[in-house]
Amino acid sequence: MLLSDVAAELNVSDSQVYHMVRSGELPAIKIGGRGQWRVERARLEQYIEQKYAETAAWVENNPLTERDLD
Repeated sequence: MLLSDVAAELNVSDSQVYHMVRSGELPAIKIGGRGQWRVERARLEQYIEQKYAETAAWVENNPLTERDLD
């Protein structure tokens, strides 16, 4: 997938996806004569699953309080 496709899938900007790739957060490869970045669908799915797990852990460690409900 092109980075623009990943951005559309995640509903974020192209530059955010580029930063995720360059920081190593999202695995990608650079191919072709123009050096376009590509992300495999399986890698993107793994990334999304990882984010679900991180979010679930955060929610578990940060339960709602009465103040949050106001």
